[in-house]
Amino acid sequence: MENMAVSGFWSGKRVLITGHTGFKGSWLSLWLNHLKADVFGYALAPDTTPALFDQLALVEDIDHELGDIRDQEALSRRIHSVKPDVIFHLAAQPLVLRSYDDPLETWQTNVMGSAHVMEAARSLKNPCALVMITTDKVYENREWVYAYREVDPLGGHDPYSASKAAMELAISSWRKSFAASDATLRIASARAGNVIGGGDWAENRILPDLVRALRANQPLDVRNPHASRPWQHVLEPLGGYMLLAEYLMNSTDSVYQSSFNFGPEAQDVRPVRNLVETALNHWPGKWHDTSNPTQRHEAQSLSLSIEKARAVLGYRPRIGFEQSVEMTLNWYRQVSEGSDPKKLTMSQIEAFSAI
Repeated sequence: MENMAVSGFWSGKRVLITGHTGFKGSWLSLWLNHLKADVFGYALAPDTTPALFDQLALVEDIDHELGDIRDQEALSRRIHSVKPDVIFHLAAQPLVLRSYDDPLETWQTNVMGSAHVMEAARSLKNPCALVMITTDKVYENREWVYAYREVDPLGGHDPYSASKAAMELAISSWRKSFAASDATLRIASARAGNVIGGGDWAENRILPDLVRALRANQPLDVRNPHASRPWQHVLEPLGGYMLLAEYLMNSTDSVYQSSFNFGPEAQDVRPVRNLVETALNHWPGKWHDTSNPTQRHEAQSLSLSIEKARAVLGYRPRIGFEQSVEMTLNWYRQVSEGSDPKKLTMSQIEAFSAI
């Protein structure tokens, strides 16, 4: 990853990001625009207030189009008009608790929406690399201490996790059925850990909930303090996605057309309680344990093996747990105190790229 940001690879590349109005999509759009890529977006309007997409004024920097990936015709028109060199497919229904409330929307978006992306891309005439973003929750969770590897069985208890596992099966099918015999289409999937970073305003995510509580001078209710997660700053997986796309574009080797985990080092898999207490070191406040044995199921223990990405792509996490939390809380605090979100976000991208 050392030379990725200065290699010039992205300059002039036509890059389509589905879900560009979301948290990760906004960070990725700004980063790629900084690297002089021609960035095109296709997504629903932001569904949070505030929204990082608006805070970064990205409508000024990229070719922005609103649309639903469940609308096959509209999505296909967008992909064929852009003729992208790379597609980063981030558009999703990404929230576990929301998936319980609307499982059909979750499955339609995460499975059929992803199939629509791949189907449109395979009829392109130009070479195109697809990086399909799934999640660390695609694995059949056995609540064990071992890190999940890309060869471990897929599964999913809640509708979100199950839909993302089904998405992985669809990706594998398209790859074997179509990409294997078509040198212009290259498909990989990326499974990232639990992402934190400034500008995430989603409901029922631990740090956005904490920031809202701190701003209101209220204690944070923590529903699952003992659950362990592979926490990583948002720039870590985004750097991995970009690295994977670069390999997909530069090589037809089938080793790159597969699934890859992007997560932190083993020592940075921490309980939710540890995350909250570390965050409160940077923005003092209080929290309450509101765990309830009757609440909806969420995995207790989850970690990812990144040995494949390390060996095949040369991927390495750049910053550890404490620094990731510090960067995140500094972003929220400085924006709350009047700092320009775009300048602050760009400064964190540049600092990360220099590591």
